[in-house]
Amino acid sequence: MGEILLIRHGETTWSASHRHTSYTDLELTPDGERQARALGVMVAGRRFARVLSSPRQRATRTAHLAGLDAEATDPDLAEWNYGEYEGRTTADIHDENPHWNLWTDGAPGGESPAQVGERADRVLAGIGPLLDRGSVALVGHAHSLRVIGARWIGLPPSAGGLLRLDTATVSVLGHEHGRQVILRWNQPAPPPPGNDPDQAARH
Repeated sequence: MGEILLIRHGETTWSASHRHTSYTDLELTPDGERQARALGVMVAGRRFARVLSSPRQRATRTAHLAGLDAEATDPDLAEWNYGEYEGRTTADIHDENPHWNLWTDGAPGGESPAQVGERADRVLAGIGPLLDRGSVALVGHAHSLRVIGARWIGLPPSAGGLLRLDTATVSVLGHEHGRQVILRWNQPAPPPPGNDPDQAARH
């Protein structure tokens, strides 16, 4: 049985400043492009039954730089629609709405946790039959991939809030004794030879 690799895109200007980014189609920063290339080490030598990407250019570019040939884009892999909160930080939102929690409240004018969960379930249902043929790579975004991780292990979409996911990381979903499990989570690419690991948090 194959594994599911969840690959979050490299850094953008908005991810670096913690701004919610959904439908705004940002490019990778130079650092984000370097991060994406470094991910190639983590997928090299793997044979994939399928590679799917979010349609946003930060995801498709990450796939390309990592050496992954994304056969198609899937709108269900797009990031959570933040509606009126697009482009804003959580700290800024809490100044006017201190009790807001994306994972339970959703976004005004955007998507609810249940709606994102439905998208995640469609992705998992679509790739399920492919796992008999090999692994599948999904290149996407922090919050939507966190929901996919939660749904894989049978938890509600809100449980994705407990699964931190940084930029340019690989997480692996798989099986143990017939159960669907998380094998690895939020693993960054190794630093290039001669460089010290970046100890700063990736966003």
